Amino acid sequence: MVAARITVNGKETPLSPAAPHTTVLDLLRERGLTGTKEGCAEGECGACSVLVARPGVNKPTDWVAVNACLVPAAALDGQEIITSEGLATVGEPGTRPTLHPVQEEMAVRGGSQCGYCTPGFICSMASEYYRPDRCAHAEPADGADVHGEAHADAEHGPNGFDLHSLSGNLCRCTGYRPIRDAAFAVGAPAEDDPLAQRREQSPPEPAATVYTQDDSTFVRPGTLTEALRLLRERPGAVVVAGSTDWGVEVNIRSRRADYVVAVDRLPELRALQVASDHIEIGAAQTLTEIERRLDGSVPLLAELFPQFASRLIRNSATLGGNLGTGSPIGDSPPVLLALEASLLLADADGEREVPLADYFTGYRQSVRRPGELIRAVRIPLPLSPVTAFHKIAKRRFDDISSVAIAFALDIEGGIVRKARIGLGGVAATPIRALSTEAALEGRAWTAETVEAAARVLRGEGTPMSDHRASSVYRSAMLGQSLLKLHAQTTEAVSS
Repeated sequence: MVAARITVNGKETPLSPAAPHTTVLDLLRERGLTGTKEGCAEGECGACSVLVARPGVNKPTDWVAVNACLVPAAALDGQEIITSEGLATVGEPGTRPTLHPVQEEMAVRGGSQCGYCTPGFICSMASEYYRPDRCAHAEPADGADVHGEAHADAEHGPNGFDLHSLSGNLCRCTGYRPIRDAAFAVGAPAEDDPLAQRREQSPPEPAATVYTQDDSTFVRPGTLTEALRLLRERPGAVVVAGSTDWGVEVNIRSRRADYVVAVDRLPELRALQVASDHIEIGAAQTLTEIERRLDGSVPLLAELFPQFASRLIRNSATLGGNLGTGSPIGDSPPVLLALEASLLLADADGEREVPLADYFTGYRQSVRRPGELIRAVRIPLPLSPVTAFHKIAKRRFDDISSVAIAFALDIEGGIVRKARIGLGGVAATPIRALSTEAALEGRAWTAETVEAAARVLRGEGTPMSDHRASSVYRSAMLGQSLLKLHAQTTEAVSS
């Protein structure tokens, strides 16, 4: 087997002698690429972001920004990455490098003071710079309208730049206005831009990896069958996809695993199929890939995605990982409960389908057996026409929910024919608000019905008090969320 290695800024670098738990961030810094910084070690600041060549949605390759502090270096065996140092064009010895357009705009518009966060901003900005559907509508910057006042909202520039691409990058001293100005000023890549041209070629195929150092092993199986065999042989193995959860455990809690199995690039876990009666989403697709491939066709998921952590996290995180952790405050379970989703669980003996409402059995516990993987999430069709996702948190974006509520209602002739409500943050597991659903179904969608159901909803679950919110606040937000939904739907109907 070929020795594990990564192509960094066009040059191959071996992983050895790094330990299997070594992150991409630490590997880069150990090899002298110190532009990549550690700010938080848990994927919340973006100082560590780098670009990875991934299978594209609209082109063979997308340049995707990820948190290098969370990704094990072994997970990028055979892959290709670009750091902030690799964006500039280096000329002859003794000459100054030519800055990349995003670097140039950050410099001339005052987007950097201490500079600690700047390389991460640069990589996240470059990922958006090379997004093909942005480039198709980008206009050359002339400095006349970089603030975007003439456009639909303050989060999208005249050049098609989506500021959500920077939602995972924090700056403590510059201030965000000049950074936004720089983002809104970049034009489309030049025709001879090598990274733009690189998008027309397929990214490297994921390497089948067995990397062992110091009695620890990182394995990337080539097929789902092989992965399930390994998990049967080693039921205690840690399974990783985007590593957005496990990476935090490694960094903050110093957890180590003897055996890690990566499933993020398994083809069998990366399909997205739309049938006449359901949508099936592969458990190892990233949230960004799902968002762009569904393109708003599941409105409740479309409302969830911008509120799920940050773009940097969504570029790596998967539905399988979010459900597999069993966290009661994960953002996707309430939405999938409202959509009446089921999970396809696979092991070496076959596959079974489990309704998500029956999946969680206790705090971070589920019906998933040792050796089983979540292969896909299945959402039945047709979808309910009235949906909403309300996330109550201390920050608008990039924060953990205090309470999350998802609604999916069928309202015909002013009568609620069906109601599905998923809740997170109010019990040891994500739950369905069954009593509230019963209080709505078969009744008129009126203020009186909704006020009565809101009183029921306030009593759902067993909310606790912690540093994010009190139990009283959580209960109050449940009821208020239903009142808000009614007000919004009434406004929509009346207008």
